[in-house]
Amino acid sequence: MNDTSDKQLLHLVFGGELETLDGITFKDLEKLDIVGIFPNYEKACIAWKQKAQSTVDNAHMRYFIVHMHKLLDPLTA
Repeated sequence: MNDTSDKQLLHLVFGGELETLDGITFKDLEKLDIVGIFPNYEKACIAWKQKAQSTVDNAHMRYFIVHMHKLLDPLTA
């Protein structure tokens, strides 16, 4: 994997119910929905959109994409 196009850019998609609409504090950490880890932003975005749309009736439900590759190797991300 010497080519930068072969580089794994891992992304985590997760979500849960927030305490308030204007914050990012979850009501219950034990009920977080870990959607999965994806090999690139494009696939993570597809998963995020599906989960976000499936919970549109609950205004307190939020899903996030975490750029894991930036946490794993912050100097080269």
